[in-house]
Parts: sequence; structure tokens; C-alpha cells
Amino acid sequence: MANHKYLTSPPNLSGMPPGVPYIIGNEAAERFSYYGMKSVLTVFMAHYILNQSGVLAPMNVNESYMYTHVFVFGVYFLPILGAILADGFLGKYWTILSLSIVYCLGNLTLACMATAWGIGVGQRTMLAVGLILICLGAGGIKPCVSANVGDQFGESNKHLLSKMFGWFYFSINAGSFISSILCPWLLANPKWGPGWAFGIPGIAMLIATLFFWGGRNKMVHVPPKGLGYLKETFSKEGLTTIGRIAMVFFFILFFWGLWGMSNGAEWTLQAEKMNLHWMGMNLIAAQVQTANPILILIFIPIVNYAIYPAIDKVFPLTPLRKIGIGLFITAFSFVVILMIQGWIDAGQKPSINWQLLAYVILTLGEAMVSITGLEFSYTQAPNSMKSSIMALWLLTVASGELLVAAVNYLILAFGKKLSAYQYFTFFTWLMFGAAVVFVIVACFYKGRTYLQSQLTPDEVATEPILHGGTPS
Repeated sequence: MANHKYLTSPPNLSGMPPGVPYIIGNEAAERFSYYGMKSVLTVFMAHYILNQSGVLAPMNVNESYMYTHVFVFGVYFLPILGAILADGFLGKYWTILSLSIVYCLGNLTLACMATAWGIGVGQRTMLAVGLILICLGAGGIKPCVSANVGDQFGESNKHLLSKMFGWFYFSINAGSFISSILCPWLLANPKWGPGWAFGIPGIAMLIATLFFWGGRNKMVHVPPKGLGYLKETFSKEGLTTIGRIAMVFFFILFFWGLWGMSNGAEWTLQAEKMNLHWMGMNLIAAQVQTANPILILIFIPIVNYAIYPAIDKVFPLTPLRKIGIGLFITAFSFVVILMIQGWIDAGQKPSINWQLLAYVILTLGEAMVSITGLEFSYTQAPNSMKSSIMALWLLTVASGELLVAAVNYLILAFGKKLSAYQYFTFFTWLMFGAAVVFVIVACFYKGRTYLQSQLTPDEVATEPILHGGTPS
């Protein structure tokens, strides 16, 4: 039998695997870093960025929208490269660890923008370099983390997989919630400013990297498949699997495009025109988006233990039906945003409570689309392609961001005077249309379920790579 330093297949356990807490802890810290940085990115570009003389030189609003969405597109497009590295050559663990270091360097670059040296180099240049490094780091590890946590499970404890993905998503939003409150406050406070607003997320990413390294002996390290991975991926069966799943994923990009507008960009700048006095506090516009991670923490148990069982009594609730319902709910959140924008255009200053209502509706849709999508992506992926299918799932996020960035680019390129009301109207109808077509297409989906084998390393070596899935 070959000598392996780490476990290469899940142990025969009935409970939670020992590596899960390290992966979830790492994810909470990394998401703190990412969402903290992203929560101030658009506002920094639109209100705080300096030229090389240290004079305020803010970007046009649509320009800041465009660059934010292009950045997020990069973060969610580059998982394709991360997946190839993980499934084919380095394995998930070493891909995550090595690219986390690149991620830390990107955070360091952003934190240095506020220094005299950073201003001399040029804040726009420093911003571009830092965001490129974060794209490489965050994008590279994203398909591997959720696939890596799924790899810890086998047939003996697969009943805990849904619960684990719920906790995994909980950790994402716990980190996001804290940083989305803290970082906008740091940016707006002259005592701290951009250096701390971008620096604290960098410290969080360093902690995430160290925490992940600390759990190396507790985790299952599924070995990469080498060049055989590419052969199997581009085989007839591999391409058929990708095509079948991509047919479903195409429609989810519209959800992510609209969701991205609520987190750090369009909804935040709309909030600046609203009455931000709430429960005795004067909120900062960029802090309003923290409603999303707070609400998702509340909705996860409500959806799993109340809403889903109630719907299931009316008709069988499959993963694709959950996603379809979530898409329609997302569209309704933008109906509220349209109503708010109409009031603003009429010269009113509506209460921020109305945007909080939109967040409630949007987050309910997210709980149905995003959490279900993570589990669906993992279970529908052949064992040799777990990171690759996760990359395909993340590509829906990238494509959604690219769609919104492209719309803003066209507005800039053609000098089109498009009102905020018209802008939001376009995306509302787009979401309703995508939801209708998704429901039709999902009726024709036939899938299979794949989980990691609990065989010994020598037995795994003799197993077929793509086969063995059970009908779902």
C-alpha cells in the first residue's frame, strides 16, 4: 500500500469530520476580508480616491460601478484556473494555501494606498495592482474551499452534508456581517480612513491563511488526478456532464447580477439619498448592506425548518424548484427598489426601512438560490471534477457581474442619459424573464449524485473517475 502523509479519502464516520471546523473558520475569516474590502470599494472610488498630488479626484458614478463589477467578475471568473490547479495538479489544500498568500499581498497593496508612498505611485495604480492580486488569490481558492469541505464527507455521514453547507454559508455571512459594519465606519472616520478600512481585511486574510494551515493534519486531502483530469474532463461524458449542469447555471447568472447590485454598489448609492436615521442611529449608507448577512443568518434555520417543510406539503420541493422560487423572489425585491427610486425622483427622502424591506425579500431569495446551488454543484459533480463544477457555479457570479458591468459600460460609451428608475426597471424585468425560462428548462434536467469514495487509497486508484454516480 502506498504511503500517504494525509488521509486521502473520508474516514468511516457517522458524525461531522474533524477537518470541518478549520475549513469553516478559514472561510469566516476570508469572507470577513473580502466583504469588508468590497463594502468600501465603490464608495472609495466615488468619493475618496486621490491623484498623485494628493488632491481628491473621485471617479464618475457609472465608472465606479463598472470597475466594481469588473473586479467581482475577475474574482468569480478565475476559479476556472484554480479548479484546474486543484483537480489536476496541486490538490485543493495546496492550491488554497499557496494562493491565500497571493491574496494577502493584494490586501497589503490596498492598505498601502493611503501612505505617502502609495499616493506618490498613484492610488489608481495601487488599486489596480491590489485588486488584480486579490482576484488571483480569492478567485483561485474559491472553487476549492466549498469542494474541499464536501470532500470530508462520504456515504457514512452524507446525511450531514446539507447541514454542513448551511453552517458553511452561515460562516460566510457571519464574517461578512461584522466586516460590512466595521469597514465603512473606518473609511468614513477621518481618524482611521482608507488605510485601516483596507488594512483590517488584510489582517483577517492572514488569520484565515494561518487557521487553514493549522488544520492540515485534520483534513482529507483528495489527491489531484494529474493530466488524466484534463482527459476525463474533456471526454464525451465529462463534457456532457458540464453541459447538463451549465444549462441550469446559465439562468442563475441573472440572480447574481442583481444580488451584486445590492452589495456595495447601486443600492448603496441609492441609500445615500434616503433618510438613514434608523432606531435612534444615523447609519452610513455603506453599512445598510449589512442587513443581508444578518438576515441570511436568520433565514437559514427558518427556510430549512419552516418554509421548506411547509412548501413540501403542497408539492415535492426539489433543489431546482427551490432555486426557481428564489429567482422569482429576487425579482420582487427589485420591485421595492423601483418604488423607492420613484419616490427619490419625485424629490422625497424615503426612510431606509423601505430598502431594508427589499433586503428582506432579496435575502429570502438568496437563501433558496445560493445555499441550494452550493450543495447542488457539489453533489452533481463527478469526483474528479468537484472544483471544476464549483468553478462553473462561480462563473455564474462572474457572468452576472459582467452583465451589469457591460450595461454600465454601454451607458458610458454611448453617453446615454439613463435615469436610475429606468436602470432598475431594466434589471427587474430581466430577472422576471430569467425566472420564467429557468422554470421551463429545469423541468428537463436529469442529474446524478456523486460523493467521495470511502475506499483505501489503493482501492481508489482502481476506481473509474467519472462513473459511480447515483440518479438524483
